[in-house]
Amino acid sequence: MATARLAALPRAGLTFLRRACGRRGAPPGSALHTGVPSASLRVTNSYVQGTSDIPLLTKTTGQCLDETVERFPDREALVFCREGVRKTFAQFKEEVDQAAAGLLALGLKKGDRLGMWGPNKYEWVLMQFATAQAGIILVSVNPAYQALELEFVISKVGCKALVFPTQFKTQKYYDILKQSCPEIETSSPGGIKSKRLPNLNTVIMLDSKLPGTFHMDEVMQAGDSSHMKQLRAVQQTLSCNDPINIQFTSDYRVALPSPLYHCLSSVGGCMVMALHGSSCIFSSPSFEGKAALEAVSREKCSFLHGTPTMFIDMLSQPDFDSYDLSSLRGGVIAGSPVPPEVMKMVMTKMHMPEMVVAYGTTENSPVTFMGFPDDSITRKTETVGCIFPHTEAKIEDPETGQSLPLNTAGELQIRGYCVMLGYWGDPDKTSEVVTDEKWYKTGDLASLDEHGYCKIIGRCKDMIIRGGENIYPAELEQFLHTHPKVEEVQVVGVKDSRMGEEICACIRVKTGQECTEEEIKAFCKGKISHFKIPRYIVFVDQYPLTISGKIQKYKLREQMEKHLQL
Repeated sequence: MATARLAALPRAGLTFLRRACGRRGAPPGSALHTGVPSASLRVTNSYVQGTSDIPLLTKTTGQCLDETVERFPDREALVFCREGVRKTFAQFKEEVDQAAAGLLALGLKKGDRLGMWGPNKYEWVLMQFATAQAGIILVSVNPAYQALELEFVISKVGCKALVFPTQFKTQKYYDILKQSCPEIETSSPGGIKSKRLPNLNTVIMLDSKLPGTFHMDEVMQAGDSSHMKQLRAVQQTLSCNDPINIQFTSDYRVALPSPLYHCLSSVGGCMVMALHGSSCIFSSPSFEGKAALEAVSREKCSFLHGTPTMFIDMLSQPDFDSYDLSSLRGGVIAGSPVPPEVMKMVMTKMHMPEMVVAYGTTENSPVTFMGFPDDSITRKTETVGCIFPHTEAKIEDPETGQSLPLNTAGELQIRGYCVMLGYWGDPDKTSEVVTDEKWYKTGDLASLDEHGYCKIIGRCKDMIIRGGENIYPAELEQFLHTHPKVEEVQVVGVKDSRMGEEICACIRVKTGQECTEEEIKAFCKGKISHFKIPRYIVFVDQYPLTISGKIQKYKLREQMEKHLQL
């Protein structure tokens, strides 16, 4: 697969990931984290290597799905609550083959790129697996992208086809595409010739048929016996090392409120579904806390995956206590640091004692460290667990490149099968983050302890340097979250003419509570070092978020500097 971290306009950083489905041997709800932890062996320096007793699978996504269909043909594979869609594995497999044959009938071939642009809908997963079956590379397009962003993505990777619904919320997808491709209105379906998007010739709409487009129903009916024969021939040529997905920079039933264009759902959810036979429950087209709780209650989900912000939103729903969450056992929380108080509430109030923290990046497909269900609360709240099997990690000084001792903060680097193939069409950018020895530089500050557990301290770029003192926002956020009136807190560094940077704490207070700057500073005094006490306390109603629910700290920093007139 391929992935990339992007800002407002996507940069040329998109990574492409392999066609492999993963490794067998992990229970469906555990996101492939099994075996004896590396923690069972005492670590003596800041390097760890995951177990390799269970070999990696060398199968394609299609092969994994085929085997799971044989094992669980009548088990529900996918449930999309808002759409009322339910598909068993057998039904899903049949429609995947129909869609794959249909794509071949439209003229798409192995290696072509198809963009999937829209919210969480059944057809998103259908295209994910149909493209994999046909050797076509799926491009995960952020459903919130506007015309310039869309044009960049399509041009960067050379999308030949684009799939989207008519509208979601205020997004009118056809109209947005027309801004970059006005020729679509006078084109025949499959015959688009665009000046600005020369690679794009095919547009497929999920729920309507507008000029120049195919309707999804037409695609499903386009493939005949010859195209099915062509599909089988293509499948014989596929390898687990082929690229499968490009992303710009988630009997068991798993609730997935996070967006499919993000790895947590598309890999941690759908790929695990194909490998282990778990059922994926999609609560709504985009994240809604209330809808997620409704889905867990109605569908009796065992596991729930999401970001800390999503869990905070679910916990703060006014009618939270009315939902029956007794079916839950655990889940995965990932994407940003988890305040200890939030983890404790998730484990107790949401009936998720087996909750685990996961860490990774999109460039790592997407998880490299994860805890164990029976870890102590301290390890669940202060670390991200142990290294995954068949994966290596080390901590280096980002300035000198020297290996660091245990319990010493430095840049975390990862090596293994999980590392992306590279940034599509950008070897220079790839070489900046992947060394000649195939180590991926995460850009995260971390440390390893003697048991192999990893502690994430923050982003190298997020670290605040105040008058020469290094201050880690995650540490302050965890502390401030223990204040009884604080619902959520984010800490950023803002510019200061004397100190270089000063600390700014952006706080959301709990519903019905009032809090003052003086209260927060008094709470800090005597509990943390004086230089860590925030100079600025700003109370906010919300934070700038990516569509996948991650805090955009660079935007928050910009907002605070403007607010404080710095």
